[in-house]
Amino acid sequence: MSHEPSRPAGRLLLTPQDKDAPARVRRLRGLGLGERSEPALDAFADRLAHVASVPYSMVNFIDERQQFFAGLHTPDGGARGVGPLADAAGNEFELSRYMARDHGFCPHVVVRRKALVLEDVCDYPRFAGNPVVDGFGVRSYLGAPLLDRSGIALGTICVVDTEPRPWGRAGLETIKALAAELTGQLERREEVHGI
Repeated sequence: MSHEPSRPAGRLLLTPQDKDAPARVRRLRGLGLGERSEPALDAFADRLAHVASVPYSMVNFIDERQQFFAGLHTPDGGARGVGPLADAAGNEFELSRYMARDHGFCPHVVVRRKALVLEDVCDYPRFAGNPVVDGFGVRSYLGAPLLDRSGIALGTICVVDTEPRPWGRAGLETIKALAAELTGQLERREEVHGI
């Protein structure tokens, strides 16, 4: 059974194959994650945005078909990111808590199991053509995997800007430390609640 979204004929495979998706989904469901938003994860996304001084940040869980932003920070902070927003050029777009697996950069982080730093996504041909670049105005990305003690990448945390950003080593170390912190919180849920 394939765990990849269907692609039109002739479309370049830009989203990495995710052989760990079935195990990740079982683990997420066992932890009660990946199917609903949670105020604590929204608060964590708010903290990410504040620390990185960015308009968007997410706590993202990925299954076989889609990404789910269980924690989401948007510039308006209003409807928790569900509804119309505007990019840097003033173009309106609809953002929800769900996104296709072939959109964005978090699926790459999960499969690689390593942080990804894109100071200007347009500098990388593999990423410049991603639908979020034109559709949402994404220009820079910094994300890290949520690696649990069993070695499964549960998902990611990420920060996104509509302008190029020099994240540098400090940004990389910060996002990795925050990912480890959140992973610890998620694992403590399992211990406390006997999940």
